[in-house]
Amino acid sequence: MAKEKTTIQDIADALGISRNTASKALNGTSAIPEETRTKVIEKAIELKYKQFAFMDSSTLFAKSTGNIALLTANLPKSSHFGSRLISGLEKHIRAQGYTLSFHIVRNIDQEQLVLPNNFDSENVDGIVCIELFDLNYSNLVMSLGIPTIFVDCPANVTFSDWKADLLMMENQHSVCHLTSMLIETGYTTLGFAGDYHHCLSFNERWLGFQKALTAAGISLNTSQCIQGDDSFFFEPDWIEEQLKKMTALPSVFVCANDFTAINVMKALKNMNISVPDQVAICGFDNGPETSIVDPQLTSIHIHSDEMGIKAAEMLLSRIQKPTQPHQVSYVFTKPLIRASTPLLHK
Repeated sequence: MAKEKTTIQDIADALGISRNTASKALNGTSAIPEETRTKVIEKAIELKYKQFAFMDSSTLFAKSTGNIALLTANLPKSSHFGSRLISGLEKHIRAQGYTLSFHIVRNIDQEQLVLPNNFDSENVDGIVCIELFDLNYSNLVMSLGIPTIFVDCPANVTFSDWKADLLMMENQHSVCHLTSMLIETGYTTLGFAGDYHHCLSFNERWLGFQKALTAAGISLNTSQCIQGDDSFFFEPDWIEEQLKKMTALPSVFVCANDFTAINVMKALKNMNISVPDQVAICGFDNGPETSIVDPQLTSIHIHSDEMGIKAAEMLLSRIQKPTQPHQVSYVFTKPLIRASTPLLHK
């Protein structure tokens, strides 16, 4: 019999705390003491709970020379490309004699522009920022003068003012290529779903979508696009509400990531609209869910492990040569065609 997946209740029971306390600790709620948060995350790593399954508790909150600090507003879930990226990053820097410490940047930290309580700049040789998209907070991190690399960054970045290295997955050309293929195979009305203000990668995917439409002589119809802010992530019924406002649905949605694509798919099915027969869907990330959902989701594959290694190489190079020009590096991505876009999937 297959072993059941670890739950938050399992973590709470192992520590003798309430499920609510464990959940708040994992989500970075400010009311939870730092000592409790550390114990909960350590236990989540030990029990291989979701996104923590790829992490090594021996490196958690380490403070020593040869320490790389990972700052993140949200520890990526196991299905998120960032989870595999962290695994590749951690293995590479460990081989070079460094440890990786984890530091959760809470909402209140970003609002007040303060560093996490467990972050000690005196014991940090380099910084990796993942899922950190607030420009003011990014500037705070860069002002420390510690070699830093961001994996993705705020959408409103100005590179001439950016004082860190930046690693990106290739976004614009791959989305443009996929959108062009959709048009060439017969999809005539196309909508984009995703908040292009969320981060630079989403913004570049939005630009790639528009570029393909322009090249094909198709006018952008924003009334068939779903665009907003954090509603995508925190309001389950919000996407369905936006779809119901449309007078006509597009023949295909190009979505900013798989999370959005799957939620659009669920909302359409709740409205008794057939996917992909009436509306086709494609995403970005190629997470594990893409092969589980029905229909299987067309997506764009990110080479996550390789990006983790590349991030480590760039940061270690910066540590060794801190005055070299800052870099923006892209790792190629690859469209994967599946049943959610049937005109392509022949």
